[in-house]
Order: sequence, then C-alpha cells, then structure tokens
Amino acid sequence: QVQLVESGGGLAQAGGSLRLSCAASGRTFSSYSMGWFRRAPGKEREFVSRISWSGSSTYYADSVKGRFTISRDNAKSTVYLQMNSLKPEDTAVYYCVADRVVVTSTRADYWGQGTQVTVSS
Repeated sequence: QVQLVESGGGLAQAGGSLRLSCAASGRTFSSYSMGWFRRAPGKEREFVSRISWSGSSTYYADSVKGRFTISRDNAKSTVYLQMNSLKPEDTAVYYCVADRVVVTSTRADYWGQGTQVTVSS
C-alpha cells in the first residue's frame, strides 16, 4: 500500500512557474513507477507525465512537453513536477500517482488526493 500526498499547488500567472511535490509513504517507493495526471473543470482526466523507478526514463503528454519536468528523489520518497511557462489551460487539479509496474496514460494503482493549480491570464 502506498499513500501519496501532494503539495505545491496554488495560483500562478501565465508564463510563471510552480513546482509540485508528492510525498509517498511505504518502504518500496524506489520500486514504483510514479506520475502525474490532471483534471480540468468540465474535462476528462488527462495524463501529464510519468517517471520510471530509477528516474532514468520519463514521458510527457504533448500538451506539456518542453514546459514540465518530472523528477524523483528516492531517498526522500518524493516525486516532483516542475511546471514552467504555465498557461491558463494548465489550470486543473493535479494528482500524483504510483504503480507497481508502470504508470500508463490511462491508469495507475494508487492516487493522491490532488492539489489545485490555477493559472491566470
């Protein structure tokens, strides 16, 4: 069982930056694939990014590629999402996820409660 707690959300201006953090409980954090999803108001849930257990492999949705960076610190059991060049369309609740095998674009084993990101124009 893994528990995920997100932090770092808030309000930013278009073109600005925010960094999300996700602290995970459990001794086997370093073996989990981690990732981020988001849900904007009135829209379907959307895959954002994932990172392999070692951090050597990352993957991004086209909508955030080149602007967002995912990383992890296994010693701290924490995964990060650095969001730069924010756009109003990035406004959403962002969810940290974990999977025992691999986070895919449609599913993950464990989900956090979410953190709100609001980007003003």
